[in-house]
Amino acid sequence: MNNVYVFGNPDLEMDALPIQMIPEMQRLFPEETFLVLDPNEDWGNLPNPMVIIDTVVGIKEPRLFGSLTGFEAPPKCSTHDFDAYENLRFLKKLGKLNEVKILGIPAGIEKGEALNFVGNTLQGCFK
Repeated sequence: MNNVYVFGNPDLEMDALPIQMIPEMQRLFPEETFLVLDPNEDWGNLPNPMVIIDTVVGIKEPRLFGSLTGFEAPPKCSTHDFDAYENLRFLKKLGKLNEVKILGIPAGIEKGEALNFVGNTLQGCFK
């Protein structure tokens, strides 16, 4: 059994899809555990690889990212702007995060297309 970490904001339409997909993903992958994480909480011990499903702004098609290097940090004005990406970068710098795989879901994608992508991609993330 593997943990898959899901980020998103159910109150923000452009960021809600990953969380909305959890019941369907759990049916497709009963051997996996889908956990919603808050970017500002302690995540405890992290697995290797850490597999994440999240909305990625600026992509047109779903995409698997194998590292954090393909992302651009948004501007930061206060500590309220500390997001999942910043937390991942911080954990990487501390040596607490080894390998990360992010299943990037573009904002505005149809749920069925996103589920198809996850269904075709997720199992390969744990090999």
